[in-house]
Amino acid sequence: MGEVTRILEALGRGETRAADELLPLVYEELRFLAAEKMAHETPTQTLQPTALVHEAWLRLAGNDTPHFANRAHFFTAASEAMRRILIENARRKRAACHGGGQKPLNIEDIDIACPTKDEEMLAVDEALERLAAEDGPKAELVKLRYFVGFSVEEAAEVLGISVPTAKRWWTYARAWLFREITASQQR
Repeated sequence: MGEVTRILEALGRGETRAADELLPLVYEELRFLAAEKMAHETPTQTLQPTALVHEAWLRLAGNDTPHFANRAHFFTAASEAMRRILIENARRKRAACHGGGQKPLNIEDIDIACPTKDEEMLAVDEALERLAAEDGPKAELVKLRYFVGFSVEEAAEVLGISVPTAKRWWTYARAWLFREITASQQR
C-alpha cells in the first residue's frame, strides 16, 4: 500500500492530521496537472495553476471528514474539482462579457467575435454532462484527459482500466462530444 493510500485511509477514519501529511505528497503532482491544463488556456486567463490547486485542495479537504477510497479516487475527485473551478470561472467571465447589468446594444452596431476559449470550455462541459448521463465512465476519462491533462496511460491507471480500453473510450468519447457540440452549435 502506498503512502498516499495510507494517508487517505487515515482521513477516512477521521484523523484530521492526515490532511496535513497528504498535501505535501500530492501537491507537486496537482500543481503539474494544473499547469498542464492552464498551458492550454488563453493568455487573458487570470487564474493561475497555483490558485487552481489551492482552490481544488480547499474543496477536497474542506469537508469535515473527506473520504477517498484510494489514490485513484483522490485524483478523480481532484480532476472534478479542477474542472468545476475552471467551468465556474468561464461562466463568471461569460456572464460579465454578455451583459452583466449593462444596457443592451443593437447587434448591428457591434462586431461579433469568434468563440472564445471560455465558450469552447462551456460547450465541452455541457456536452460532457450529457455524456455523463449516458456513459459515466467515459465522461470521467474525458474529465481526466481534458480538464486535468492526464495522458491516456495515466487516466487508465486512475480509472482502473487497461490502456487499450482507455484508448477506445477516448476515441468514442471524442467523436461523441464532437457530434454533440456541433449539433448544439447548429441549434
